[in-house]
Amino acid sequence: MAVGKSICPPEYVVPVGYDEPLLGRYYEAAPPEKKAAAAADEGNASFVQTCLNGLNALSGVGLLSVPYALSEGGWLSLALLAAVAAICWYTGVLLQRCMAADPAAIRTYPDIGERAFGRGGRLLVSAFMYAELYLVAIGFLILDGDNLDKLFPAASVSLGPAGTLAGRPLFVVLVAVAVAPTTWLRGLGVLSYVSATGVFASLLIFLSVLWAAAFDGVGFSAPGTVAMRPAGIPTALGLYTFCYCGHAVFPTLYTSMKEKSRFPKMLAICFVLCTLNYGSMAVIGYLMYGGGVESQVTLNLPAARVSSKVAIFTTLVNPLSKYALVVTPIATAVEERICGYGGATGGSSGPPPQAVSVAVRTVLVVSTVAVALAVPFFAYLMALVGSLLSVGACMLLPCACYVRVFGPPRRAVEAAAIVAILAMGSLVVVTGTYSSVVQITNELF
Repeated sequence: MAVGKSICPPEYVVPVGYDEPLLGRYYEAAPPEKKAAAAADEGNASFVQTCLNGLNALSGVGLLSVPYALSEGGWLSLALLAAVAAICWYTGVLLQRCMAADPAAIRTYPDIGERAFGRGGRLLVSAFMYAELYLVAIGFLILDGDNLDKLFPAASVSLGPAGTLAGRPLFVVLVAVAVAPTTWLRGLGVLSYVSATGVFASLLIFLSVLWAAAFDGVGFSAPGTVAMRPAGIPTALGLYTFCYCGHAVFPTLYTSMKEKSRFPKMLAICFVLCTLNYGSMAVIGYLMYGGGVESQVTLNLPAARVSSKVAIFTTLVNPLSKYALVVTPIATAVEERICGYGGATGGSSGPPPQAVSVAVRTVLVVSTVAVALAVPFFAYLMALVGSLLSVGACMLLPCACYVRVFGPPRRAVEAAAIVAILAMGSLVVVTGTYSSVVQITNELF
């Protein structure tokens, strides 16, 4: 998942590419002349540029967990990866159709929720996204802490009378200290350019893992592979869904396109390429380590090899560059509540004082550190995010909003597809969430 948006008070119009996908009301609060200025900047992205942005939106840390997901579900669960990709592509198209119904008023995912279900729909969509972003930020800290601990297993710091901080907890804290200053920035333009390296990073990680298997002696014949493991299907489905949770930025991609009618084709290309990348990594990682593959395949790699170091360091850079982008929308909402700025609240027209902003964002970082230390299970946490939040945002809500906006589909095939997606999504939410919670609880107690 890639989020890179800038938040502005309501008297400003946010340029395309920096829309806030969670709040979605700043444009409506802007005066007409500023709306016209923003509209003039829209529709400038070419088909290829939008494809690159879409690939970046769908490329993320889920790449490291797909081998573990395959080991949980078995070889036949690869069909579920393809099915989830097809479903998420289709629901992305449903969001585009909802936007096309009123392009001037519907610009973000929460706007779609509000058009479908009123104020409650906006709040529901926003709640899913805020919770997802918060848990993804926690996952970033766990991911970097685990991989740094693999590179420097003997690291420790003495805290005097308080004891010693060592291993993964040490690196979680150090990563948080490193990313905290990036969250204090209000303008995220520079960070959004940094996050655009996600596509290249994903490819480099895959090539590094492939090199370790082919040339560094790991091989492709690990024992423990199975055709099917029914008990692990809920976890596998949750992780697969997490890989495709880019729906928050699809409205921005659609708005920025020159040729909006080609959006479904653009989205299809992005999903096919990402699925090939995810599927290839899943197969290679499972062949390399079988049933012993870790929640992040980089943790299995021989630490002394150059290919392993490249994969791990590339893995570290991606979360570091995206942490602030993930946390900022949450921080902005909290700041708005505290200071009462924004058109909807009737408060002041400007942003909050810098001291308040820094304090709120620092507290958020500290809270994610606390959860990361308390729940240090990357795969289970991401499975929970995928099963509960990503399924809701990527499968259930797009279908529900589409039916609410346009009414029941007239074509039997489309009606059957939506019913099937709603049924499958509901099943994954129940079984996947239960399975993830049980696994996390068992690890904790």
